[in-house]
Amino acid sequence: MKPGPIDRVMTEASRALRCWCPALLFAGATALASCGGGDHGSSGTPADPPRGTLLGTPHLVSTVSAADLLQQLGAPANAQLLLLAGSPVCDIRVYHIEYETVGGKGEATTASAALMVPSGAGTDCHGGRPIVLYAHGTTTDRGFDISNLQDSANAEGLLMAAFFASQGDIVVAPNYAGYDTSTLTYHPYLVGDQQSKDMIDALTAARRAIPAGLLLAADGGELFITGYSQGGYVAMATQRAMQAAGMTVTAAAPMSGPYAIAAFVDAVFGGEVNAGSPVFSTLMITAYQKSHGDIYQDTTDIFEAQYASGIDSLLPGTEPRSQLYAEGKLPQYALFSAMPPDPAYAAMTPATTPANLAPVFAAGFGDGNLITNAYRLDYLQDAVAHPDGGWPTLTTGVAAAAPASPLRAALKDNDLRDWMPTAPTLLCGGDGDPTVLWLNAELMQDYWARQAPASPLVAVLDVDAAITANDPYADYKNGFAAAKLLVEAAAVAQGATDGGAAAVAAAYHSTLVPPFCLVAVRAFFSAHQ
Repeated sequence: MKPGPIDRVMTEASRALRCWCPALLFAGATALASCGGGDHGSSGTPADPPRGTLLGTPHLVSTVSAADLLQQLGAPANAQLLLLAGSPVCDIRVYHIEYETVGGKGEATTASAALMVPSGAGTDCHGGRPIVLYAHGTTTDRGFDISNLQDSANAEGLLMAAFFASQGDIVVAPNYAGYDTSTLTYHPYLVGDQQSKDMIDALTAARRAIPAGLLLAADGGELFITGYSQGGYVAMATQRAMQAAGMTVTAAAPMSGPYAIAAFVDAVFGGEVNAGSPVFSTLMITAYQKSHGDIYQDTTDIFEAQYASGIDSLLPGTEPRSQLYAEGKLPQYALFSAMPPDPAYAAMTPATTPANLAPVFAAGFGDGNLITNAYRLDYLQDAVAHPDGGWPTLTTGVAAAAPASPLRAALKDNDLRDWMPTAPTLLCGGDGDPTVLWLNAELMQDYWARQAPASPLVAVLDVDAAITANDPYADYKNGFAAAKLLVEAAAVAQGATDGGAAAVAAAYHSTLVPPFCLVAVRAFFSAHQ
């Protein structure tokens, strides 16, 4: 697990980042690929295979040579990715595996995962190698398969190949229950217990599936856990679950995740509506209804009538988001009505601070909104009666003890402010993130600091923060700042009148932050081998 050439970021960033286009950065993955435990679910029977059982024979999806990957990463659209990831040193065999796991209610089901195995004569490409267990971000595509590197939309598959598998690490990346070939009819989105079991089951199955042979990598016993966005939450939930079960984790690095989910959703209802919130809210409310069973009696209890019919089976689905918006099945931006549910909440309809995110928050209010004003009012009144200890005022730092709202109770159950890592842990993200608010990282950092002040096990990297004296993360911050400036400059050159602020907001979570966090994560893992 070698650190990428971050020392060259500042000297080459200006040249490379001129090619940084959010729409093209991960495009062209087609050229990369040439085809080539546990308990029973509550509805299971003694005949059901246990969790983590490998189903069938691993399918070799593609073989990617180091030379082919280098050629692809060397294309202008991927120049910055190559700069950060470094030149590939190993060939990669990409397998698709299926395994037994459970759903949000503990019911028996199946899921699938990508298994990327390095190969080659290089000393880093065979023999005992670390395993990187990776959790991907939110997708609405029911057919998503991270092992399919031919899918140009599969940005994270390419990232895993570039940053880890091609550098000699075995990668295990679940698709999650409810996606790809899974038999589950819904996805347990941000259900911490289920998602951690899914990850553990994928790892169990992958360890059974890793092929043995000359010049192939094998499990070397070191386990690193990481993930981005939804996957940042899943990675942390998995680390927590493994630690509780006495399983060994070498190090972990959750990135840009909604760890303090109870405080985060309180902030959203309190006017800090994040980008993409109609999709995220639909996935989350559906998942909590499926797993907890008491979020609503009827979908119209929460959702406006124009969206309520069929919304509980809408996501994940087969239609792209743009089509869902065009067909009126979901609003693209408006989570709430622009009319305050009560005069007392006018100041948070929308929230106006922090100022840099005020335009994002404002976009979450308008006509054709998803969630009814009546439900928003009930939620906010419960938040006042049973306040979270982290938002809007930092007090206890933990979720509300006994919320009366069924949704807030479910959020408390799935909040991750209830444990302390015993393995080295890095949190990475950016404080200007409009999609997953930085307050999640701040609240986790606060909670851990209260449990173990100045713990050497926990590190936090805000790639968008100012550089401090003797800053160990200065290179990453400088590189990120250069990337932002070039996105702004490109937007202004194309006629933007806001100084490029909207362009940066659009690229921030999905394109700008991930590669800079990943190069930091790889260096962090390398330091703890």
